[in-house]
Amino acid sequence: MKAFQKNKFDALTGMRAIAAIMVFVYHNRKYWRNDLPFEIMRFISEWHIGVTVFFVLSGFLLAYRYEEKPLESKKSYLKYILLRIARIFPMYWILLSCYFIDRAYSKDVETYFLQYSLFYSLFDKYSVSGIVQAWSLTVEFFFYLLAPFLFLLLKKNWKNCILFLIGLFFLGWGIGYGLKELNGNPKGFLYPLNFMIGSTFFGRSLEFFFGMLLAYLIKNEKGIQFLNKIKKPTFWGGISILVLIFAIRFFARNNFVHGVERWEGRLIHELLLPAGIVVFFWGLTTEKTLISRILSSKFFILLGNASFVFYLIHLSYFNMKLKSYIYLPDKNFVLLWIFSMIIYLLIEKPLYEVCRKWIAKIR
Repeated sequence: MKAFQKNKFDALTGMRAIAAIMVFVYHNRKYWRNDLPFEIMRFISEWHIGVTVFFVLSGFLLAYRYEEKPLESKKSYLKYILLRIARIFPMYWILLSCYFIDRAYSKDVETYFLQYSLFYSLFDKYSVSGIVQAWSLTVEFFFYLLAPFLFLLLKKNWKNCILFLIGLFFLGWGIGYGLKELNGNPKGFLYPLNFMIGSTFFGRSLEFFFGMLLAYLIKNEKGIQFLNKIKKPTFWGGISILVLIFAIRFFARNNFVHGVERWEGRLIHELLLPAGIVVFFWGLTTEKTLISRILSSKFFILLGNASFVFYLIHLSYFNMKLKSYIYLPDKNFVLLWIFSMIIYLLIEKPLYEVCRKWIAKIR
C-alpha cells in the first residue's frame, strides 16, 4: 500500500510552474497560428486548462490544510480570510496601481473600485480590462470564502456539497438572466450564460470540488484504500489529461477557438478533466517517478512559488510595458520568469510574511 507523505507537496508546487507555462503558451498561440499544423494549434488552444490545474490544486490544498476549522469561531474565520487576502491581493494591487498611474495604458479605464475589489470580472463588459487575467483571482476568492463550509458539507455528505454548488450555479444564472429581463443588464453582470459558466465561480466550482474531494479521500483510511487501487496514477492521470485535451479540442470550430464553447467540450472540461488532474496529483504525491523528481527539484519549486507573479505579469500591463523596451524571439518567456523570481523573492514573499505575522497576532 502506498504511503501518503503529509505536507509533502513539492511536486505539486512545481506543477504550478507547468500550469503557468501552459497559460503563457495559450495566450501567445496567435504568433504561431500560421506556422504550426492545424491539429497542433487546436491542441494548444485548449491549454487554458492550466487555469483548471490551478483551481483543482487550490481546492486540494485549502481543504487539506484548513478543512472546516475556520468555522470554529468568527475570529478563526477572520484570520483565515485575512491570510487568503494577503496571499493574492497585495501583489495584484501593486501591479494594478502601476497600471492606473501609467495613464498611457489606462486612460480609458475608470472602474477603479471594480478593479481593486476584483468585482470587475463579474461583468462581461469589464472582463477584458485592467489586469485581464486576474479574472481567475475573483473565482479563487469566491472559493476561499466558501471553502470551509464546502468541506464541511463534503465530510457530511458529498451529494449535499454537489447540490449546493448546483444551487449556486442556478443562483448566478438567475441573477444574470433576471437583470437581463429587468433592465437589459447592459454591463453583463453574470450574463450571458457562456460568460458566467466560463469566467465565474458559479460555473467553475466543480473544479475546486474535485480538488477538495482528493483532500477528503486522503484524510480517511477508506479514501486512501480507494486511491491505492489506482495503478500507476502519475502515468494514467497524465495520459487522461492529454486524451481529454484532445477530446475537448475535437469540438473546436477552427484552430483558434475553444472546444469548451460547445456544451460537449464544456462537460468534458468540467466533469472529466478535473478527475484526470486529481489522479495525476495523487500520483505526484505518492510515486517516485522522473516527473515527480523533476517537479520536486529546487528549480521547479522556485518556479512554482514564482508562478503567481508570472501569471500576473505574463499578460496585460507589465508584459506590454516590457515589450516597449525589449521584445525577444521567445516572446519574453525567459525574461518574464526572471522578473517573476526576482519579484517573488524581493517583494511577494517578504510582504506575505509580514502580513502573516501581523495576522497571527490577532487574539
